[in-house]
Amino acid sequence: MSSTRILIRRHGRRIAIALLTLPGLSGMYAAHAASVGTDAWSAVDPRIGTGGDGHTFPGATVPFGMIQLSPDTAMPDFKHAYKWAAGYQYGDSSIMGFSHTHFSGSGHSDLGDVLLMPIAGDMRLEPGDPARPGSGYRSRFSHDSEVAQAGYYAVTLSDYGVRAELTAGRRVGWHRYTFPAGKPAHVLLDLRPSIYDYTGKVLWASLRVHDDGTVTGCRTTRGWAPGRELCFAMRFSQPMVSRRLLDRETDVVYKGFKGPGNQPVDNDAQNGRALVGVFDFGALKKPLEVKVAISPVSEANAVANLDQDGVGWDFDARRAEAKTAWAKALAVVDIDAPKTARTQFYTALYHAMLSPTLSMDVNGDYRGPDHAVHRAKDFEFYSTWSLWDVYRAQQPLMVLLHPARSTDFIRSLIAAREASPFGILPVWAYQGLETWCMIGYHAVPVIADAYIKGVRGFDAEKALQAMVTSASYGPYGDLADYMKLGYVPIDKEPEGASKTLEYAYDDWSLAQMAKAMGKADVAATFEKRAGNWKNAWDPRTGFMRARLADGTFREPFDPTAAGYGSDFTEGNAWQYSWYVPQDVAGLIGAMGGDEKFVAKLDALFDAKVDPAHFKHVEDITGLIGWYAHGNEPSHHIAYLYDYAGAAWKAQARLKQIMDSQYAARPDGLSGNDDLGQMSAWYVFTALGFYPVTPGSDEYAIGRPFVARASLHVGNGRTFTVSATPLDDAHPYVGAVTLNGKPLARTFLRHAEIVAGGELHFTMQAQPDKRWGTAVSARPASMSAYRP
Repeated sequence: MSSTRILIRRHGRRIAIALLTLPGLSGMYAAHAASVGTDAWSAVDPRIGTGGDGHTFPGATVPFGMIQLSPDTAMPDFKHAYKWAAGYQYGDSSIMGFSHTHFSGSGHSDLGDVLLMPIAGDMRLEPGDPARPGSGYRSRFSHDSEVAQAGYYAVTLSDYGVRAELTAGRRVGWHRYTFPAGKPAHVLLDLRPSIYDYTGKVLWASLRVHDDGTVTGCRTTRGWAPGRELCFAMRFSQPMVSRRLLDRETDVVYKGFKGPGNQPVDNDAQNGRALVGVFDFGALKKPLEVKVAISPVSEANAVANLDQDGVGWDFDARRAEAKTAWAKALAVVDIDAPKTARTQFYTALYHAMLSPTLSMDVNGDYRGPDHAVHRAKDFEFYSTWSLWDVYRAQQPLMVLLHPARSTDFIRSLIAAREASPFGILPVWAYQGLETWCMIGYHAVPVIADAYIKGVRGFDAEKALQAMVTSASYGPYGDLADYMKLGYVPIDKEPEGASKTLEYAYDDWSLAQMAKAMGKADVAATFEKRAGNWKNAWDPRTGFMRARLADGTFREPFDPTAAGYGSDFTEGNAWQYSWYVPQDVAGLIGAMGGDEKFVAKLDALFDAKVDPAHFKHVEDITGLIGWYAHGNEPSHHIAYLYDYAGAAWKAQARLKQIMDSQYAARPDGLSGNDDLGQMSAWYVFTALGFYPVTPGSDEYAIGRPFVARASLHVGNGRTFTVSATPLDDAHPYVGAVTLNGKPLARTFLRHAEIVAGGELHFTMQAQPDKRWGTAVSARPASMSAYRP
């Protein structure tokens, strides 16, 4: 038996149809469901954020897929590689190849595995200098020839006259190369380059051609995650006429004894640290297709991934499948907005669904942080966790829109903790391995937020144990002193003020989950620790500061100082003094009350700041005064006006941020997208609310930036946000209703959203300075009264 319900909602002159299905529906209904998201899919522009500091990639992938098949315009030495953290910069004029793994929007990087380059005519084995066309195998290209869509990328390599097309499945990347007639066709495989490259990064690599023409190999690198091994399996749609396997390393005195074969064309296998494969196909009469599967475990698993996920030779069918996967994922939100706003919204939603990424083979094998191989049972293992970033909005967005996916995410975090040699949850991990990048134990609020909002399907007892252990592991970030003193002393641990503040918030979120589970003793312990933010507060200067082990504040103090050696992580006192999301009311009291709090917020935004002040801290960008939207510690700040009874000022600041920090252009992100966090902020803000405090069931209300948005929240329910009139002449909220009843408070509860209904904003030209002023109307805080 199958069940179908059709919801029809009239949006002005448009009619949006949401088809809710159970397994077993007919192809006709399934096709109709796919069509619902096609409009959203067509609005996505993956090239947004590929210029400037956005660090996104334009290539092909599917939601949370293992493969990110994208062009690389440069892989420079790591000292000069910041711009190329995703392998591609829109301002470049040449492409060196197409590799299969990328981060989206990271501030540090790695990957760029299994680089392929189609070549017509003469072969060159080195990439060459982009400033000297023809000096190597890289090719010039024009953006006029690019097509970038969700799940598909194409470009013409003008030096070769080759049309390259890319699409992706979950574990397989698909290439189609159309070569010019009459010229010999080659595919070069280069296992030497990496994103954030340097001499000696490749520890070892292997390359093999099997009797059936399958090419397999692995390489081990000592990059961001030391000792990372990635394997691959590759097949071609047409037989090779010849091939060469080369070891290009020249600075090694001893290479052992020579294996069988007198020439590179005789070699069936090659090992070394600088391997290149050249595969020749002669003059082709039809396009060449290539399919590549990867595995974090072994060549055998890569072959199995290719056998199961890479069946047949039909590039157009695979492209259509990728499109359908994205259409389905994006259809969870249906908006009415002008074309540019639609592009920005759906591209942001697309970027928010690129990670974490599948990191498990078809047989369930995955690599753990102990470098050992483990097997998932009844769940999919995901990695690529930029937790310092994504706990704020990207993961809460997944809890709201894709809660079933969140279950696998949390089970993955727990599994990683169980395999960790340190016994703690991931901090910044990818392909199962830990990098120890950034601060805090922010897997804790990811789990707590999901649990508080009703996500189940994981072992809550194991999760809580993992959270407590992670929050109590003394060697990590000087938690030992934090637990003893109530703060992280700056003379024992760098960035002590930031760590004190972030640990205190993580502790609060842990307490919320323990409380919900009935663990009163655990809740009490961590609720007390959540108040440790007060130990970083200096009432004399009015800023958060780092203390020494003897209890005194470190001197001298400059609230504008940022960077290595300062009290803070990627920020200064102006930016971090607002980081008490669990107790904003307490912070307001510490600052002297509503009026002084609002005045200081205004001073933050209105300050005249030369961006050159942060030239030594590359992540602090997108300045509005001291507010830095290009970096995460500022992301919640505009919503803090709600907590001081000045919601109208939040509305004005949000418009200022949306207008200045996002655009539908390659340079349309003011800072690193950080695996979807910048984009998730945009999605939430466009909808009119934001999770200031993940681990709470509340969202602070801002103002919407789309006229109508329907969130299909599951179980046949739709939550609609609408606003009239929505234009630049009416930037302020005049009245709010929830399900037709006036809403006097400046927050929404998660249960109200997932129950379905409508939140309506009446917009006006002048601010309503009375709405949300009562203490009971404000979002909750540890210190706030709530009847």
